[in-house]
Amino acid sequence: MLSLVKWFERPTWYYNAPAGSLRWRAARPSPAAALWFNDPYPMSAQSSPSAGGPKARLKLTPVERRASIMLALLFAARMLGLFLLTPVFAVVAQTLPGGNDAARVGLALGAYGLTQAVMQIPLGMASDRWGRRPVIVFGMLLFIIGGVICALAKNVDWVLVGRIIQGLGAVSAAITAWVADATRPEVRTRAMAMVGGSIGISFAVSLVLSPMLVGEFGLSGLFWAISLLGFVCLLIAVFLVPSVPQGGSPIVQARARDVLAHVDLLRLNFGVFCLHFILMALFIVAPGLLARLGGYQSSNLWEVYLPVILMSFVLMVPAVFYTETRHAHKIALETAVAGLVVVLALMPLASHHFAWLVVMLVGFFIAFNILEALQPSLVSRVAPPEYKGLALGFYNTAQSLGVFMGGAVGGLLASGGRVSSVFLLASALAFVWFLIARGSKPLS
Repeated sequence: MLSLVKWFERPTWYYNAPAGSLRWRAARPSPAAALWFNDPYPMSAQSSPSAGGPKARLKLTPVERRASIMLALLFAARMLGLFLLTPVFAVVAQTLPGGNDAARVGLALGAYGLTQAVMQIPLGMASDRWGRRPVIVFGMLLFIIGGVICALAKNVDWVLVGRIIQGLGAVSAAITAWVADATRPEVRTRAMAMVGGSIGISFAVSLVLSPMLVGEFGLSGLFWAISLLGFVCLLIAVFLVPSVPQGGSPIVQARARDVLAHVDLLRLNFGVFCLHFILMALFIVAPGLLARLGGYQSSNLWEVYLPVILMSFVLMVPAVFYTETRHAHKIALETAVAGLVVVLALMPLASHHFAWLVVMLVGFFIAFNILEALQPSLVSRVAPPEYKGLALGFYNTAQSLGVFMGGAVGGLLASGGRVSSVFLLASALAFVWFLIARGSKPLS
């Protein structure tokens, strides 16, 4: 394991041209542990532009700006392709043979999370050896092939096969590393924010766009749209992202045991596992309940999702503002997790009334959006600089495993008609998370 880790400790080489000259130099500490996984906060600036003087806000160079925008678009399109199935699959899968088996539906929905977690290490290593662009092209080809298999699927089992293949194209790490290659440390956090912010936007768009696509083109058409997004990503990677030099030899040796021995990081890893377990389990049962209680078809579920996601975004803004201005990250984390416990515990009661279910979903997404934004930031703050990228690597592994386990376990419970059990299990898991989070140290 330690020998694998050494592959990811490569320095970043960046363009530095304050006077129009070309000057390449190694930046320390190395962000290349981020090759393993999608590291949204690798290597913020460690030094000021000029010693002893005021810190000027540096601008992105044209190459940095173009690379950041194109890679953010690539990442957003890929994540949208993965997310598009989530809001409607539990309902529309019933049009396929095997779609009435919630266990199989849940497994198909979350399968990409397992293969994505498994393939992040090999593809991260491959991007180190053969370059970012070839690895991303290979990953997007797998994504397209998986989408085509799903579009042609005659039953849920073939959808499962297609989703597994899609997950094999785990290129998040290579995309993030490409951003790191293309930017200086002083501006890298801004570039990473563009990429990281695309995740939340993609999920919000998927909630509205997915039902519309299903209503217009059916489930097969949805998968063709997902494959088209993969092709768009392929074009961006091949033609639009500028070529930049890649890092050289290792200069920092991060050890996996250092990360695994860090208690606060383990708490955050458990937290993101719980969060995405709960999300996937919830979407095994929520679409069907909304359709039944509100009289909606899968094609117009967007009429529910759109106001829910808009209200949750609006109501989360004061919480985020308070957290950042008061540096109340620990309080915000515990409060949001406690909110999940309460909302999920009330959902079995709300599941009999459409209006109350919608209210609970708004409450869920307020807490979810806060935690989805807060936790990666906490990992970046808590982890020592020498293995920050590796720490975020383990964090994203836990996230992918949560996606898989949430879909599998949620589907298994729902298959026996135990919808309330899904909510109660999610609430119990959130309560365990709350107890564990209480033991974390406040940030200084």
